[in-house]
Amino acid sequence: MKQKIIWGGRSLLIETGRFATQATGSVTVRYGDTIVLCTVVANRKAKADGDFFPLTVNYVEKAYAAGKIPGGFIKREGRPSEKETLVSRLIDRPLRPLFHEDFKNETQVICTVLSFDGENDADIISIIGASAALTLSGIPFLGPIAAARIGYEDGKFVLNPKIGYESNLDLVVAGSKDGILMVESGANELSETDMMAALRFGHETFQPVIDMIIKLAEKCANDPWDVPEPSAKLNEIKEVISKKFLDDIKKAYDGKCKHDRSESLQQIKDEIIGYFTEDIAESIVNEAFSSVCANFVRNKILSNGRRIDGRGTSDIRPISAEVSALPCVHGSAAFQRGETQAVVVVTLGTAQDEQLMDSLAGEYKERFMLHYNFPPFSVGEIGRLGSPGRREIGHGKLAWRAVSPVLPSREKFPYSIRVVSEVLSCNGSSSMATVCGSSLALMDAGVPLTNAVAGIAMGLIIEGDKYKILSDIMGEEDHLGDMDFKVAGTSGGITALQMDTKVPSISFEIIEEAMRQAKVGREHILKEMSKELKTPRAKLNENAPKMATIVIPKDKIREVIGSGGKVIRDIIDRTGTKIDIDDEGNVSVSAPDALSLEKALSIIQGIAVDPVSGAIYKGRVTKIMDFGAFINFYGPKEGLVHISEMSDKRVDKVTDMLSEGDAVDVKFLGYDNKGRAKLTMKFTT
Repeated sequence: MKQKIIWGGRSLLIETGRFATQATGSVTVRYGDTIVLCTVVANRKAKADGDFFPLTVNYVEKAYAAGKIPGGFIKREGRPSEKETLVSRLIDRPLRPLFHEDFKNETQVICTVLSFDGENDADIISIIGASAALTLSGIPFLGPIAAARIGYEDGKFVLNPKIGYESNLDLVVAGSKDGILMVESGANELSETDMMAALRFGHETFQPVIDMIIKLAEKCANDPWDVPEPSAKLNEIKEVISKKFLDDIKKAYDGKCKHDRSESLQQIKDEIIGYFTEDIAESIVNEAFSSVCANFVRNKILSNGRRIDGRGTSDIRPISAEVSALPCVHGSAAFQRGETQAVVVVTLGTAQDEQLMDSLAGEYKERFMLHYNFPPFSVGEIGRLGSPGRREIGHGKLAWRAVSPVLPSREKFPYSIRVVSEVLSCNGSSSMATVCGSSLALMDAGVPLTNAVAGIAMGLIIEGDKYKILSDIMGEEDHLGDMDFKVAGTSGGITALQMDTKVPSISFEIIEEAMRQAKVGREHILKEMSKELKTPRAKLNENAPKMATIVIPKDKIREVIGSGGKVIRDIIDRTGTKIDIDDEGNVSVSAPDALSLEKALSIIQGIAVDPVSGAIYKGRVTKIMDFGAFINFYGPKEGLVHISEMSDKRVDKVTDMLSEGDAVDVKFLGYDNKGRAKLTMKFTT
């Protein structure tokens, strides 16, 4: 069965029953000539004593989809790339809230890119395909949903711009018929008004996609699965906890720090577990206890607007910032907001340090890298250290989007830039602390940012028609709330946006109100940050490498490099510098100090740029002959001062005037018929 529409000027086709017929649900989605196979498989039996929904989402890019053979020794796809990890998260986030709350069966969604046309990215149609596969599967999924990518240029929004499209906005929005479920966006300081208009445009434009999934489901959806009945025992335990232990729970939440609050709640939970008979599974007691705690916290916020730590809904926790926190690095900052603390470090490098990225669309280099680390001690836990997980990669990319728009161009600032955020303590939105710390650390390093950037995480508690929007949410408020809405930007506008929900959708009215409240919070944080450092430092940190870029004629590139790279290696060895030359004649030189930089530039210019006839240069005598002296006067260039050109008076012996190693001023007269430089000293006498 198939459904087809024209969407964004291209054909969108969803087909089922052709591939992967043993999966619980399966579709292929084709947009242009990009094709993704989306499958879902769920176990018929729920996980025993499961207190969470075991959902796994994987997005997989096959190299053959773009007519490529994988690189490396093994020559096959291996661990997920950064993009595959990010897109897996992108698919997961709008799907997860729509499964029935009592459905605890292990479920896996896999989206495999089978064909890639180089123009249409596979991420949006993977969300659409996963939604369609789930809707057809019969699994208790409250969809369908759809998604769209929105660009913005010259005051107009563009639906699903093709790869390579330059825009002031890169917005991915996913939602249902009723509202928004997920937002992921990078922007060039876009106003809140324009961002809201983009969200509305995206929601409106993907409605035909939802309609086509519904039409397909009406024709060939599987029979719906039985929805699990709520546990009667669970409700009984919740009632007992509410009657006998609610006062203790209230005291545990009474203005304590995270550590003390956790200890108090753990003691209460241990007491509750001991209260019930042994035939009741501990997982059910844990679930009931968590539910009672959540209801208490949520009702308290909705009834009087007071939060766990006593703040009002729009209050922001105390902020402190310190730049130059570490002595030997190129730039650093320690940023703390409440119990969340991040130390952020900047390292500057050359073009050789740029990250080579390999994707289906081809290889490219990335000069700005932002890496986020979340060690287990940051939340007082013991855990395994290893490769970054999905969360770390996702948070790092969000901060990358937030900071990228304010970085100087490569022409103005030829350095490659690596930022590393070490989260040392966490109780709410370490990704936004990373944004703030990154901005300060970059300015501390002397990177000429166009504006300082700050970020804030917003939350939501909603019950029916009643709701409260929370500024600067803590970890518990994120866990117990209904929305995680992160907004980063400058005083001029939004640079990054990320929203996830735990409810079937969020209305535009709530999003707009949250965005207004976030703007007030962002401006407050920027003001606090400016107390430590207002603008980028005028000079680069003394530990940073010195760098300069010059342009040489293309026909001189070979001379600078030399046969087999002999000349350029000699320059590097003699000066201790790093040198990069591209095909256009752009030469980047980096050095540990200004003297080495100047020396390397002088040598390169001496090879690539001819001296000016009639100009005076400082030189050094390299060799004495009977008929004159050879002078090194312009980079590696040498010329001859004939004995007759040493003085207006007669000179009997060259050694009467010069010795090897003498510094001397000479005038360049041009070249003889053999291409040798001619010099004179007569202008000095």
